[in-house]
Amino acid sequence: MTTFLDFEKPIAELQGKIDELRSAAHDGDVDIAAEIAPLQAKSDKLLLDTYAKLTPWQKTQVARHPERPHFKHYVAGLIEDFMPLGGDRAFADDAAIIGGLGRFRGRRVMVIGHEKGDDTATRLKHNFGMGKPEGYRKAIRLMKLADRFGIPVITLVDTSGAFPGVQAEERGQAEAIARSTEACLALGVPLVASILGEGGSGGAVALATGNVVLMFEHAVYSVISPEGCASILWRTADKAPEAAEAMKVTAQHLKDLGVIDGIVPEPLGGAHRDPAAAIAALGTALETALTDFDGREPSAVRAARRQKFLAIGRV
Repeated sequence: MTTFLDFEKPIAELQGKIDELRSAAHDGDVDIAAEIAPLQAKSDKLLLDTYAKLTPWQKTQVARHPERPHFKHYVAGLIEDFMPLGGDRAFADDAAIIGGLGRFRGRRVMVIGHEKGDDTATRLKHNFGMGKPEGYRKAIRLMKLADRFGIPVITLVDTSGAFPGVQAEERGQAEAIARSTEACLALGVPLVASILGEGGSGGAVALATGNVVLMFEHAVYSVISPEGCASILWRTADKAPEAAEAMKVTAQHLKDLGVIDGIVPEPLGGAHRDPAAAIAALGTALETALTDFDGREPSAVRAARRQKFLAIGRV
């Protein structure tokens, strides 16, 4: 069953009534199709109306939905013969950031991204998608490998931010993030980044400094979480909705500002309601973005990426 968010309570109530009627129909011979149809129509319309006017804070909640598809689901749906490549060749392998070689619609690609996990065990294993220095150094190693062999890079970003623990700081978290961002900028092959859910802070930018930055319709992308911003400005996380509004975290705001290049549409009610449709939509957007760079020289690919980021914020 779908987990309903706070603002979806009216939809949840209607869906609960529909489920009760369906259960009653299974237990007896009563035909209640005529009763279910208007309720389902009302529920569908309410869902459509609700998602047509989501606030930035509500989009943040959708982006964090526990049933939203993650890195492994997109790899399974889009990448053939995926071969994970682990380790930074210096300290360890970070399970929060996964990367490897594969084929995307007949094209060799290097895929790198954050994995959050689906349940308690896997979330702990993948550290909730919060990368450590060794994860970003692994990403650098894989990007350089892709560059050496002329393989395009696809990054799938979904993190609340890089891991802020003491051990990560001791191993050079800030330096690793900066180096990863630098590696993105230096690539002579195209890099197409996609914000799947949350794109938080430098932990996201380190993998999202691409020639093309795509973002799902209900994803969010910002330098800090709304709660973190509210805690700094208002000394309380209760002001997170106001912070989300002021920060312009949504795909629609960021497209207008020139921070991202394209918005990937989601199924009605969010990617978690129809993961297969969301995965297919991203696949189409990725193919279009990569095709645009076919035949370009490495120097041209590098220059286009540089100009893209230099132009952000220019008045």
